[in-house]
Amino acid sequence: MTEAQRSSRPVYVVDGARTPFLKARGGPGPFTPVDLAVQCGRPLLLRQPFAPDAFDQVILGCVNVIADEQNPARVAALRLGCGPEMTAFTVAINCGSGMQSIDTAFRYIREGSSDLILAGGAEALSHAPLVLKPSAVEWLSSLQGAKAPIDKVKAMAGFRPDMLAPVVGLERGLTDPITNLGMGQTAEVLAHYFDISREAADAYAAESHHRLAKAQSSGWLDGEVEPAFASDGKVHAQDDGVRPDSSTEKLSTLKPAFERPFGKVTPGNSSQITDGASSVILASEDAVRKHGLTPRAVIVDSEWAALDPSIMGLGPVLASTPLMQRAGLSLQDIELWELNEAFAAQVLACLAAWQDEAFCREVLGLPGATGAIDRKRLNVDGGAISLGHPVGASGNRIVLHLINALERLDLKRGIATECIGGGQGGAMLIERV
Repeated sequence: MTEAQRSSRPVYVVDGARTPFLKARGGPGPFTPVDLAVQCGRPLLLRQPFAPDAFDQVILGCVNVIADEQNPARVAALRLGCGPEMTAFTVAINCGSGMQSIDTAFRYIREGSSDLILAGGAEALSHAPLVLKPSAVEWLSSLQGAKAPIDKVKAMAGFRPDMLAPVVGLERGLTDPITNLGMGQTAEVLAHYFDISREAADAYAAESHHRLAKAQSSGWLDGEVEPAFASDGKVHAQDDGVRPDSSTEKLSTLKPAFERPFGKVTPGNSSQITDGASSVILASEDAVRKHGLTPRAVIVDSEWAALDPSIMGLGPVLASTPLMQRAGLSLQDIELWELNEAFAAQVLACLAAWQDEAFCREVLGLPGATGAIDRKRLNVDGGAISLGHPVGASGNRIVLHLINALERLDLKRGIATECIGGGQGGAMLIERV
């Protein structure tokens, strides 16, 4: 860690909340991204000893911004009562957007230009737009450009039935434009490189569901998840994608999603397409004193990394390793890990990479293998495979949940980390106060 980092102002997380993560089920869900940001932000702000307009700014991660909510951070800030003078902006770095909002706020406060920031992430993947084919766009353009009746008739004659078959925007968004690989295919690449078996991936996925189900039944998420109230009066009280009866045997019956017949990635061992939001409040020491706040955790450091998009799932390894090196910590010094579960094979590949002598020497520049992460310290209450991965919110959720889990288990230090579509990774080192 540099001298500048050691001497800069500490940045505290004082509170946070999230909505339930709601699985997309074939049509637009009950909430837009801004609706979700408001649903978790409203109860969070109501329990604070300061007014909503006390923030210096509002930052929100969101990837699939819908047409009616341009700059959702600003729309959400206004709906939350932060006032017309509140600056607010939206950040997008694919799966890392929710963590990017925290990191941006962290740097503003650390460097002294802000004292109190609301940082969140929101995503409604069920509201992903339908995209017309280029041929349909060209046809519509020619039809609109036709002036004379005969020209309109000629343009209409160019219509073809297949123009009525739009492409789901999410499908294109989950395909890397450089490698032309879907995100699941990049997980297949890692499964091949690190010899991750289908059985191991399915076993990991089943365990994710069991851990989330136990966390829900034990009440461990009660202080984290705020109920979301839909306009039809329905109350969404908890993450609804969990399958408590999941098993390796049941998951083994699913066909590979991308590389048939021998692929390792299936819908059952991948993250779910989900709607959800999460927010945290970051404060300086001055803000803590001014408003009588109780710091829960301090953000020690953060790191972003980039790599070949075809192996994007290794982003957590490349981001977390220098983070630990700067702090003088080993893999075993990290008491809890929240590693976003994009795919079971991808998580297992990250664990394998840290244990691989050649990878650690040639890619990480280390003298040898880093070691193994105890699975009892990893995603202790499940992850995106069981509760879903609303891409703009997940990075925020794993930071919030890491803090909650550290408190519950009376531990001090943890890392929240994630892979990012397009070939990047993010990591954040957190310590309890």
